[in-house]
Amino acid sequence: MTGITSERIAQIEAKKQDLSDAMARGDLPTDEFIRLSKDYAAIEPVAAAAREVRRLRAERVSLATMTKDADEELRQIASDELLDIEQRLPLAERALALQLLPKDSADERAAMLEVRAGTGGDEAALFAGDLLRMYQRFAEERGWRFELISASMSDVGGYKEAVASINGNGVFARLKFESGVHRVQRVPATESGGRIHTSAATVAVLPEAEEVDVQINDADLRIDVYRSSGPGGQSVNTTDSAVRITHLPTGLVVIQQDEKSQHKNKAKALKVLRTRLFELERSRLADARAGARKSMVGSGDRSERIRTYNFPQGRVTDHRINLTLHKLDSILEGPGLNELTEALIAEDEAERLASLDEA
Repeated sequence: MTGITSERIAQIEAKKQDLSDAMARGDLPTDEFIRLSKDYAAIEPVAAAAREVRRLRAERVSLATMTKDADEELRQIASDELLDIEQRLPLAERALALQLLPKDSADERAAMLEVRAGTGGDEAALFAGDLLRMYQRFAEERGWRFELISASMSDVGGYKEAVASINGNGVFARLKFESGVHRVQRVPATESGGRIHTSAATVAVLPEAEEVDVQINDADLRIDVYRSSGPGGQSVNTTDSAVRITHLPTGLVVIQQDEKSQHKNKAKALKVLRTRLFELERSRLADARAGARKSMVGSGDRSERIRTYNFPQGRVTDHRINLTLHKLDSILEGPGLNELTEALIAEDEAERLASLDEA
């Protein structure tokens, strides 16, 4: 593991103190105080981890000296405590190293969740519906707000595609490794012979963009309005409320027809478009920085098969980290998904720490 010097620890603690002193001034403009407050909130957990490493290192030095004392009983006590410190210090240093890893600026953002049926016909649409409900229940379990933006239902139930917005603390950080192809193996309800079918659905998790993140020129948009189709009630189907927005420079198309109001549909469509444009730019910058190196966990490739849900055996396997959990029901109900997301985050952190050691 990358060594963290005493000088680096002193710098972290000094920076926290400087921010604290600056915030204590009574003549700060509001915007400056807000900026300093954000910087202080960001450095505080890092400084706490640095302080713990400094304390344990100092104790180790002191106890090592005491093990040479003339008093045998004192030497034994010091040796026992030194053994405990030697076990705790690497954990504290790892915790500090994780705090010092570059943060994804999008981690604390809300997320846009897109689920689409893939290969497998009706069964794929049913599975897409299962995945959407899984994420909704997971969001509710964590106290996040889940809002369905748009949905295209299949004739047999489930969804051809659905888009949802999930708001809460650290949503994108927790869900960003869910992007990819999710595969299901089970006996469809329509299968009389009891044969297991394999179907798939695609999940994409994007950090939601704000208006300040993406400036959209009206001249770059073609906006078409037309009559909504499909379920939704009389007023939806009898007015020109559906909106299709085409972003001419990129060719991105967003269709929104779930609301009765054309104005609301346009606002939702622009929200989705803004998020997709934001993700395009993030991906471009990430590719430029990463070069040839790709994270096993976090590539976000939507064509990559990342997970299999096997109903006959009641298991879920994440292929990126070779983790199999025999907790299918708990995962699809939401709570069990936490164990998977925790494991993916831990693997990503381990990879990034390892890349620092290689540097």
